[in-house]
Amino acid sequence: MELNDIKPADGAKHYKRRVGRGIGSGLGKTAGRGHKGQKSRAGGYHKVGFEGGQMPLQRRLPKRGFKSHLLKYNAEITLTTLGNLGAAEVDLLSLKQAGLVGQLIKVVKVIKTGEIKIAVKLNGIGATAGAKAAIETAGGSIA
Repeated sequence: MELNDIKPADGAKHYKRRVGRGIGSGLGKTAGRGHKGQKSRAGGYHKVGFEGGQMPLQRRLPKRGFKSHLLKYNAEITLTTLGNLGAAEVDLLSLKQAGLVGQLIKVVKVIKTGEIKIAVKLNGIGATAGAKAAIETAGGSIA
């Protein structure tokens, strides 16, 4: 093999389509744009979702739902992960250091998923009614 023998693999390269270069090219006259109309003209097109003047779908349907911008500051932690943490006292800082909640989190709530066997004291952390009962049954408390 010589340097002058090297060529790209078959199908790797293809020729650019040259439009408007005569009848023999197959893309002469209207250059593949059909006849007349907005889409045949230079610079003539429409915005995304435009339906020819008909009321577009995104405006026909009602607005619905709401997503709080405060959600990024809230987190949940399960009873199982709380038990696996193995600390006697748990607060927001210890959860952040353990990597169980993100650094932006300001409000943490314990939810009743799984079970807890060790006594845990929660400081500044909320809990659902079921989770609170499970923690107190295990001998823990919520401050």
